[in-house]
Amino acid sequence: MNSTILVTVLMAVKDAEFTLVKRAIDSVLNQDFKDFEFIVIDDGSVGDYKNDLLNYANQCDKIKYVYHANCGQSESINKGVLMSSGKYIAIIDADDEYKVNHLTKCLQEMSGADLIASTTQTVVDREEDYFVPDKKNPSKLIHVDDCILFATLFGKKEVFEKVKFESRYAADALFFENASKKFKTQKVDLRTYIYYRNNPTSISAVLKEKFSKSN
Repeated sequence: MNSTILVTVLMAVKDAEFTLVKRAIDSVLNQDFKDFEFIVIDDGSVGDYKNDLLNYANQCDKIKYVYHANCGQSESINKGVLMSSGKYIAIIDADDEYKVNHLTKCLQEMSGADLIASTTQTVVDREEDYFVPDKKNPSKLIHVDDCILFATLFGKKEVFEKVKFESRYAADALFFENASKKFKTQKVDLRTYIYYRNNPTSISAVLKEKFSKSN
């Protein structure tokens, strides 16, 4: 791919509902900023789902489809960084989507930062869905606006090369904390990332349900 690409968008996916994955992919392809590459990392999908994802990805020259055995989102994104050619790295979860100006707005925030995390437009079914397990004490809940969310991270490639995601809950918050020790980081209020908290199979939703039953 073109070595002068400005942004690499990374998406790790494994057996997510295909209509949601297609929505996420389309939201990246429809960005008003066009100088990007898009690496879709298939984290061990099988059968028809794998074929559907590969076939859809192959329809667009901007997408590079990569398949590997299941290793989880954190390690998949780490591997994606190694394949990237962009100056900046962006991430999207397979069941979320970007507003059309997401990459543009993120780039505008980079003049004083090496890495940003942003607030989201959060879609919920219930008011309580705005709250997720706290990284330090998962039995307690905090508002999503007070969290560092994995897919809102956007920054210089060198940040992602020197700081790796760990395979654990709150890997996003830990990554941001570790990056803050070496780089300029900011939490910004953009709300150009659409975060679907009404998905009962998400990691935070499953963990929240687990702790609510144990208390």
